[in-house]
Parts: sequence; C-alpha cells; structure tokens
Amino acid sequence: MKTDTKIFAISGVKNSGKTTLITRLLPLLAGQGLKIATIKHDGHDFNADVPGTDTYRHFQAGAYGTAIFSDSKYMVVKQQPHLTEEQLMGSFPEADLILLEGFKTCPYQKIELIRKGNSVKSVCEGYNLAAIATDLPPGEVERTDPAIPLLDLNDPHMIVSYILECVEI
Repeated sequence: MKTDTKIFAISGVKNSGKTTLITRLLPLLAGQGLKIATIKHDGHDFNADVPGTDTYRHFQAGAYGTAIFSDSKYMVVKQQPHLTEEQLMGSFPEADLILLEGFKTCPYQKIELIRKGNSVKSVCEGYNLAAIATDLPPGEVERTDPAIPLLDLNDPHMIVSYILECVEI
C-alpha cells in the first residue's frame, strides 16, 4: 500500500444505504482522477464465485483458493479465516483512497448514514465519527454530540468534498 493511501469508512445500520451511497460517490471520486478501492465486510458467509464457472468448479472440487485473470483484471477467491481489513488493504497498493463499507466500530474516520424509515439514532459515536449523512430533519437525528456535522444524504457532491477534506486529498 502507498504510504499516503487514505482510508475512510461509510457506516450505518443494515439497509441504511451504504452501498447505494458508495456507488454514487465512486464516479465523482474517480472523476477527480483518484484511484479508489472498496472493502466491504459481510457478517455472513458469502458466495464468492458464480455457480457453473470453471473457478467455482475448482473451488467446489477442493481447491482452497483459485484465481482467474485477463489482460485488465483478476479475481482471487481464497479460504482464509480471521482476515482483517488491514490485510486486505495491501491488495490495493496503488489506491489513493480506500472506502470501507460497514465497519461501524473501526478506528478510521467515518460517515454514518441515518435514513428515514431505517434509523434515527447514531450507532457510530465514539468510533471516530466525522459526520452523519441523513435525509432526516436535524431535530429528528438522535446523537449525543450535537457538534457532529449533518450532511445531506442526497448530495453526493457535498459528501465527496467532505471526505476529501477529512482525509486531506
């Protein structure tokens, strides 16, 4: 990993819109010439390959790991217990910014999503919470620290600017 790679998390409770927000932020960040990688934690075991593909068949037949590559990309699927996000960060040595999806209690700066009909109370306070992105009126967001800035969840340009300011890119 580059010594100046920045890390920032997009956190929130289940179904708060983390993936949706990240997919809105990525083209804006990439449009500024930044190389962005993402790391997502899945609390459940996930299916890492598509049934019927050769690599899936290799894995199902007993390979502990498999890889596929072309001239422009590659994918590695490997069974490895107790992997951490820090270990995965090394997979992106050329990244300018790594966005973590989830990671409510990680030590990295984060924006927490609080979305109407999904949550009203912050669960990330005390864990390096930089801001809350919400579509609720300020008086409806439950937080113990009123100094935590509220960002408009529906303004990805503002959120990108805020993230870049936080990580000093």
